[in-house]
This record gives sequence, C-alpha cells and structure tokens, in this order.
Amino acid sequence: MSPIEEVIINKKSNVNPIWIMRQAGRYLPEFREIRKQNPDFIKLCLNEKLSSEITLQPLKRFDLDAAIIFSDILMLPYGLNQSVEFKKNMGPLLGEIDLKKISKVEEVDFVEKLSPVYQLIKLVSSSQFTNNKTTIGFVGAPWTLLVYMMNKKSPKLNLNENFFEDKHLIDKVLKVLDKFLKIHIKNQVDNGAQVIQIFDSWAGLLKEKDLPYYMYNPTLSLVNYIKSLNVPVICFPRGIKNYKKFCEIVKPDTICIDYEVDPIEINKQINIPVQGGMDPKVLLSSKENLKKEATKYLDIFKDHPYIFNLGHGVLPDTDPNMMDYLVKTVKDY
Repeated sequence: MSPIEEVIINKKSNVNPIWIMRQAGRYLPEFREIRKQNPDFIKLCLNEKLSSEITLQPLKRFDLDAAIIFSDILMLPYGLNQSVEFKKNMGPLLGEIDLKKISKVEEVDFVEKLSPVYQLIKLVSSSQFTNNKTTIGFVGAPWTLLVYMMNKKSPKLNLNENFFEDKHLIDKVLKVLDKFLKIHIKNQVDNGAQVIQIFDSWAGLLKEKDLPYYMYNPTLSLVNYIKSLNVPVICFPRGIKNYKKFCEIVKPDTICIDYEVDPIEINKQINIPVQGGMDPKVLLSSKENLKKEATKYLDIFKDHPYIFNLGHGVLPDTDPNMMDYLVKTVKDY
C-alpha cells in the first residue's frame, strides 16, 4: 500500500506523504519545452504519449508520493461536444451550450473521444516511476463544470448576472453531468486510477442557501458512486466557509483544504484525513520561510492523518529547486 493510501484508508498519522496540485506542468522547464511545440492544450491532453510523459516529469525530479494525471476538468464538456479552447492570458473559452446536442451524446462516443485520457492513466500506472506511488485521477465537481459550461469562461473574468435564471437548463445540465462524470470516473478507475479527486474550484461563489442543490447533493452522488467502485475519494471544495458541514454531508474519504482556512480549526473540527492548506505563494518566498510554513502544517496535523499539499495549484513562477526543497522538508520532518 502506498503512503497516500496508508493515510486515506488506514488513517495512519505517522507517515508524511506529499503530492502537489499542478505538480506536472507550467513551472517545469521540460514541460515548457513540450508546450512550446504543442500550443493546442486540448490536443496535448489527448496525446497519451506526451501527457503520460508530462505526468511523470515531476516524479523523475522529486520524491513525490503520487502521480496526478496531466489532464483538465474541461475534458468533460469537450467529451459532450461543447467547444473548449484555451487562450493565452484568458484561460478557457467555451462555445454555446446546446442542450439538444449534449443530451444526444452516447456513452460509447464520449468514451471514444476521451480514450487517450484513459490510455494515459494506463501508461502512468504501469510505469516504473509509479512503484509504491498512487496514481490519482480527477474530475471537476458538477457545480464548477456547470459554471464553465454556462458562463462560457472563467468566472474570474466575470460571472453572468443571469446565471441562476434558467432553472430548467441548469437542472438538465446537472443530470447530464452526473451521468457522464460517473462514466468518466469509471473509465479512469478501470485503467488504473487508485484515488479520485473532485475539484470544486468555484465552490466559494455559492451562497449558503444554494449549497444543497448546486454542491452538496450533486457531489454526494459522485462520492457515493466512487466509493461503490472501492476507490477512495478526495474532495476539494475550494473557498467554502464551512468545511466541517461539507464533510458531514458529503462524506469524502479525505478533505482537501484551501489556504484561506485556519488549519488549527480544521484539525479540531474534522476527524477524517486532511490534505493541503499551504499557500502556493510560499514557494515564491525564501527557503527559511518555506520551511517555517511547511513545518507549521506538519506540526498542526502531526497526530492527524494528513497528506501534505498546497491550498491550490503550484504557480507558474515557482522555482523547481524550491519544490525540491519542500519535498525534502516534508520527507525529513
């Protein structure tokens, strides 16, 4: 059993596993080389040879305990025939949402369209670099995918004021998402994903009254499904105010926390394994500060099953030497 599974399944608190969200990608010079020659991001995600190579790049450099697949949560709308493209300095841009079109998508066509993602998982999980390490697959949470599909761009740029008005459309899209997210998860697990993480990047946009319909219920449906496959599930509802309530309702195996919550409170309130927390910007500071911040989280969770990670993805400006130092700090703790 890998160190991460020891923490999640056996609730071991005497191991210090580490993996980092976005560990494969933009801060690594070897990734930038590949990206320069492959400007179309979706095509790159669908090139299993290159995407598996990218997934393994950080494991060749650092003593990390997991490979997180190089893919994107927006492969799901892409698989449903909504157009998705990534523009420099803009992020993702999606086409109009056509309910008739997405309702007609057949499972066989969806799986065929995303098959390179499943091949990538197969290649990664059978690699010599993932011996005694966990292969992590992932999906976007229904709410976050709904935001992208209906808003057609990142809500960071702006969220359409009339977003919540078309309840009929929202209801139908959530049903389609529930069906195809489960298909996507099943194919990842069948090809070697040992843990699934659900990213709810825009959970923080929701008001308290809207949480059950948009977040709790749709995410719980996925969590129950993943558990039925005998695979652990990590949830990352970024930006929510009440992690304790989320855990009580959704019941993930592990909760991933963002950098705006107080880890001391989380340690007191939550009895399941915890992951993450440290601000990615700490990696842009000094080694002294990095050691201090990393040790703070390790101290707080020293008697709690804990997987070291950041409270969001690693930033593009991060020096790989700082990442190396972080991994060693955690391993030597």
